Amino acid sequence: MLPKSLIGKAITYAINQKEYLENFLKDARIQLSNNLAEQSVRPFVIGRSNCLFANTPNGANASTLIYSVIQSAILNNLIPQKYLTFVFDTIQSGEDASLLLPWSDDIPESCKNKKS
Repeated sequence: MLPKSLIGKAITYAINQKEYLENFLKDARIQLSNNLAEQSVRPFVIGRSNCLFANTPNGANASTLIYSVIQSAILNNLIPQKYLTFVFDTIQSGEDASLLLPWSDDIPESCKNKKS
């Protein structure tokens, strides 16, 4: 089998990506695809023409950043509005930014969804 053939290139690629592919075997929480992320972004992409400032690159970047923060809050079982209030208050007070991560143990209970 020649290294320049399609199968040779596929094998070389797999060998070069081995370190990353093994992560799926080491941590069961890692999904094999990014379908969940793509599905959560779909409404934003479809409705982007309705978003304020989306007609400029900086506006699109800002919208994407805020949407990403909100989706991260939702995925970490937080109430987005209360979480964002906490983030803005923390930024203004000059506290440690590591407190702001949605998976941080320092997130106040008032920001968390109560599950039964």
